[in-house]
Amino acid sequence: MRTQQRRTTIYLEANLHRALRLKAAETDRTISEIVNSAVQQSLAENAEDLAAFETRAREPNLPFEKVLKDLKRRGLL
Repeated sequence: MRTQQRRTTIYLEANLHRALRLKAAETDRTISEIVNSAVQQSLAENAEDLAAFETRAREPNLPFEKVLKDLKRRGLL
């Protein structure tokens, strides 16, 4: 099953376009497939970062001096 696609225009640097054409030929994929995959991966990483941020937002704030002292005490600094 193919998902619905939309046409768009993007402008790539010449060397980036050349690299994409070569990668497409080497992997038997289209430039669109490669770009879609890269965008999906980037968006997924953003979603992971946001989820981690939301989880960490509930952690207590610690003064920098206290963290520094603890790192020195544990021999990590």
